[in-house]
Amino acid sequence: MTGGARIVLEGAEGVGKSTQLRRLATRMQLAGIPHCTLREPGGTLAGDQIRRLLLDPAMQIAPRAEALLFMASRAQLVEDVIRPAIARGQFVLLDRFFLSTYAYQIAGRGLDATGVREANAFATGGLVPDVTLLLDLPDGEGFARITARGEHDRIERSGDDFHSRVSAAFREFAASGWQARHPECGAVTLIDARGSEEEVGGRIWAQLAERWPETFHPDSGSY
Repeated sequence: MTGGARIVLEGAEGVGKSTQLRRLATRMQLAGIPHCTLREPGGTLAGDQIRRLLLDPAMQIAPRAEALLFMASRAQLVEDVIRPAIARGQFVLLDRFFLSTYAYQIAGRGLDATGVREANAFATGGLVPDVTLLLDLPDGEGFARITARGEHDRIERSGDDFHSRVSAAFREFAASGWQARHPECGAVTLIDARGSEEEVGGRIWAQLAERWPETFHPDSGSY
């Protein structure tokens, strides 16, 4: 590989993307693949402050304000961390990126799609993921995991109808027609998130091996 690449893990609440991102980072470290791991919102001093605000259950935030706060965190992350990491030739592993904005703010909150897309283009400076791995579970299964955890953040408390719209939107993103209409999102690949953590992690690694066979060898970093 010459130059850096951007790998995003996405999905609705409870699909296990954060767990899989940690597993992927560990395996890449064992394989000696240069990388950094980031989450949205967050990853910078400003972004971490915005994250606390956005997830605070006590906060009342209007949908447009919510979207713009996510965009502000993203703009800072792209400028301060992502572009420098790419310039160093690292893989950038992202726990969420702007597909979440499309799912949560457009489908979930009902914001105008054109306005959100334009704001996102401004925030990212046109940065496009190389691949987004979209983890998927049957309806209700992911949110059942969240419910079992007990305490919920502000987004998680948005209600069943909201989360149903978000889940449906994520599945739409995996369709080739949707991707053709949204080239700013890059390639989106659906990953079956059912089964053990090891099984799901194997599916993720296999997808990356198809895209970068010289880097993600089948036995590289296995544990």
